[in-house]
Formats: sequence, structure tokens, C-alpha cells
Amino acid sequence: MLARWQLHRGFLHDGLVRVLIADDQPRFRRAARAALRLCPEFEVVAEAGSGDEAVALAASLEPDLAIVDINMPGLSGIEATRQMTQARPAIVAVLVSTYELNDLPADARSCGAIAYMHKEDFDGQALMALYERGGDPDWRRD
Repeated sequence: MLARWQLHRGFLHDGLVRVLIADDQPRFRRAARAALRLCPEFEVVAEAGSGDEAVALAASLEPDLAIVDINMPGLSGIEATRQMTQARPAIVAVLVSTYELNDLPADARSCGAIAYMHKEDFDGQALMALYERGGDPDWRRD
């Protein structure tokens, strides 16, 4: 069975990975956009400031990759990720936050995300590596 990212690899728009950044902090969204500009494979197609907005944008724009903050007003990033990946299984989601890995909410590993990246470690090349290999192999292990 093909991983979600493999379903999309042959159909990337102009060879680019289309990215949705979902975070309630404009400062992080700007930093993430700047980091992704350093990787020519990424194209940021939208930014969302809430989980509800992220779900709506994912449905209308069909990005290849969603970077989703765990804690957002309204719909949480975990629930937003669950809704996005259930509605469109080909979307690849990576959760971000300031939690240490051991302190993540219990449902973070079961929401459909392929990995978690601490905001301090956010890096376009590391994100591309996760995307290309279909996630962190240790992510779903307890």
C-alpha cells in the first residue's frame, strides 16, 4: 500500500509541494514561511490562524502538506488534523508546538499526522525529509 505522500508525489503542482501553515501565532507563521522559502520544493499556498480555518482552507485549496500547531483557538490542531486527513487521506500533516515529545497530548499520535516537530527545531530541509520518507518511523510507537 502506498503512503499518503506517495499518492501525491506524481501529481505535485509544478513539481512543488503545496503547503498550508496553520498556527494562531502570526510570528510563527512568518518564521515558517521564511524557512520554507529556503527550500525551492515548497510553495506556501495559505496560512490559517485557527483549526476551523485550516480545515476550510485544506478542503478548498487541497495542499499536499499541512503544518499544524497543536494548540489553536476553536478547533484544536489535533482535531483539525484529524478532520483534514479523514476528508482527504492524501494530505500529509505534521504537528508543531512547543511541547516536549513526552508531554504531547495523548491523541496527538492518532490524529493522522505523520510526525511532530518542535517549533524550535522547525526547518524546511528536515520537513522535506519527513515528507519524502512518509513521516517519522517512531512517531506512532508508544
